[in-house]
Amino acid sequence: MDKPASHVEFLADGTIKTSLTDYDLLNNPLLNKGTAFTEEERTQFSLHGLLPPHIGTLDDQRKRRYDVLRNLPTNLEKYSFLRDLQDTNETLFYSLLAEHIEETLPLVYTPTVGEGCQKFSEVFRKPRGLFLSYPNRHLMDQILSHERYDKVRCIVVSDGERILGLGDQGAGGMGIPIGKMALYTALAGIPPRYCLPILLDVGTDNQERLNDPLYIGWRHERVRGAEYDAFVDTFVQAVKRRWPHILLQWEDFAGTNAANLLNRYRDQLCTFNDDIQGTAAMATGTLLAAINVTGIPLNEQRVVFFGFGGTGHGIAQLLRAAMVDSGLTDEEALHRIYAVDRYGLFVEGGQGVTADKAEFARAQSEVSQWNVTNPEEISLLEVIKAVKPTALIGVSTQASAFTEEIVKTMAQFTPRPVIFPLSNPTSHSEANPQDLMDWTQGKALIGTGSPYPPVHINGQEKTVDQTNNSYIFPGLALGIITAKARRVSQHMIKAAALALANSSPAKKDKEANLLPPLSNLREISYVVARAVALQAISEGLAEITADEVDTALAANRWEPQYKQFMRL
Repeated sequence: MDKPASHVEFLADGTIKTSLTDYDLLNNPLLNKGTAFTEEERTQFSLHGLLPPHIGTLDDQRKRRYDVLRNLPTNLEKYSFLRDLQDTNETLFYSLLAEHIEETLPLVYTPTVGEGCQKFSEVFRKPRGLFLSYPNRHLMDQILSHERYDKVRCIVVSDGERILGLGDQGAGGMGIPIGKMALYTALAGIPPRYCLPILLDVGTDNQERLNDPLYIGWRHERVRGAEYDAFVDTFVQAVKRRWPHILLQWEDFAGTNAANLLNRYRDQLCTFNDDIQGTAAMATGTLLAAINVTGIPLNEQRVVFFGFGGTGHGIAQLLRAAMVDSGLTDEEALHRIYAVDRYGLFVEGGQGVTADKAEFARAQSEVSQWNVTNPEEISLLEVIKAVKPTALIGVSTQASAFTEEIVKTMAQFTPRPVIFPLSNPTSHSEANPQDLMDWTQGKALIGTGSPYPPVHINGQEKTVDQTNNSYIFPGLALGIITAKARRVSQHMIKAAALALANSSPAKKDKEANLLPPLSNLREISYVVARAVALQAISEGLAEITADEVDTALAANRWEPQYKQFMRL
């Protein structure tokens, strides 16, 4: 049984005891059942007259809300509708999402959440989560201390600086932690009372936001340097004091900060960065699935990255580890990975090659033999011609960067080119899947960061695999809290990738998709969670045993169903 707060207690049999009555109960989104409160509950909790006399069911309510949702004219209106529903009745909200995963996922998360962040101030209705602003940094412990947060076990935090491919959205970036936490529950079944989205409001350099009279954030240029580091550390230390065993997920921090914060705190608490590690697991898992189709083993793959910030670097590191597991030496694995950024190919001593990424730079002696226009800035096309890659991964946020010439050149050298334009939202994708299929005569194996309509080739229709982190991070989080993991290791991230790869339909049928359908995300999240928990146990990072995993997983999975209420 959960530790009781002053007004609510969750019993082991599912019964909820609460001291809240009348409007206080109806205005609590976690507890509200709307018209589904029984006659006895209406009497017990003083709800007569506040509700219409009809006693409905969750199924009735879900159908009614779904009919409204599907008739709304724009995705932003649908996003706002779902946000309002979540703030009114969380059980109904999650029941609707679980019933219609494929339809609602793009509304709750990418790509619509991008527009939701841009217009967050316009659609703001009710507070959700916590806005921790720089001017109130001295109040951090006080803000976190409220008893309503006693049951929190996982946090998603952003500072709003690098929202998808849209850049600095300031306080509007709160849409991302809210969306991520919604998927924790909708896909992995983590109880909503365990989840707390947080926005670190350190200002914004987005002049459009600062000039917007409706902007809800702190109107100040973005705090940087030592002041920023101190503020984030104040936050982390306050979190550690409040919840010593919390899972903290970093989300949509700018590249340098993202890597630095992960490196600084990964050994201090249980933490991961989804943009770096979640995307790495997603991309690696999908690439491993593609290998089942290409027949080219991992230790023979030649992989080119376009975009080598924190996300690209994270994927490369996990892929490198997987290559070593396949039998290569570390040096051999590095030699099969090529990094291209805005300055061209990473070359020793070249522009943009930072100390932490220098190991991925090519030797001058190697590229001196290539046929290039400018040895100081070797283009993606020139790299494709010289390397003849088997896989091309885009995390650049440069729309249409994978041109027809680049793709056709790649297809000359490999019969089944693996091409992942992963940047999102859709407007920042490196390529359109239909173009990729047309340019390769249907041979390309494609994974995208955002949803696309089915592609058509040779008179046939095929679903586009969306290499969305939603396949990874909800299950990763569930596995972590189930195992009561003290830290998040690289091997746990790799375990998530392997679990996804092993779930690939293409493993049994080479004509099938690389990834399971989005409708199976709840099942996939469980598979990923179990693999992650077992890996944590094998590394001595968990507080449960392997024999306890299945029972612990079941105990941490919440189903959106109405429960019986009793007076506390």
